[in-house]
Amino acid sequence: MTIRVLLADDQALVRSGFRMILEAREDLEVVGEAEDGLEAVALARSLRPDAILMDVRMPRLDGVEATGRIVASGSPARVLILTTYDLDEYVYAAIRAGASGFLLKDVEPAQLVNAVRVVAGGDALLAPTVTRRLLERFADTLPGDPAAPPPGLASLTPREREILELVAGGLSNAEIAERLFLGETTVKTHVSSVLRKLGLRDRVQAVVLAYEAGLVQRSTV
Repeated sequence: MTIRVLLADDQALVRSGFRMILEAREDLEVVGEAEDGLEAVALARSLRPDAILMDVRMPRLDGVEATGRIVASGSPARVLILTTYDLDEYVYAAIRAGASGFLLKDVEPAQLVNAVRVVAGGDALLAPTVTRRLLERFADTLPGDPAAPPPGLASLTPREREILELVAGGLSNAEIAERLFLGETTVKTHVSSVLRKLGLRDRVQAVVLAYEAGLVQRSTV
């Protein structure tokens, strides 16, 4: 099955470079290019891509707002934020808006291809080390007092709650499996159940929810 990709970046050279990398793979197809956020929103609606590579800083409408509009529209497309800086000030806002992860613009070709495949497959691209640094950087931007626990939190089993806290701590499924002496497939099933009960798109949103609800502290990371 071919993965349909939309490129959103105001630099034509960046778009052409990504297009060359992606279209060299048989399972990837670039179906459109947007040079600003408004165009990205429109093309996401008309082209219905599986994944969108979204630059943060674009004219007319930035990548954060564009991501929010695309997610709010009910689009099935998964958004990968592209940033020049490892801890861009907009990255956290983009993740809260519904992005499924982020990449640096100087990413290696193989990593770019893998990232598109990962998010198009329904998983989130937020490596454990990135999670730790991201939350450390933006912890002070979170509300001072924990938000009220979401209604679905009470429906989690003790094991699911434990796994949610470990996900929020930046652990991968493999690391969680090792820590809890479980099979990786079992962990993946638990994570899927947590996301379903809490009405979340992916584990990136689970991390944000856990922090905002006060389930984990910075020391966990």
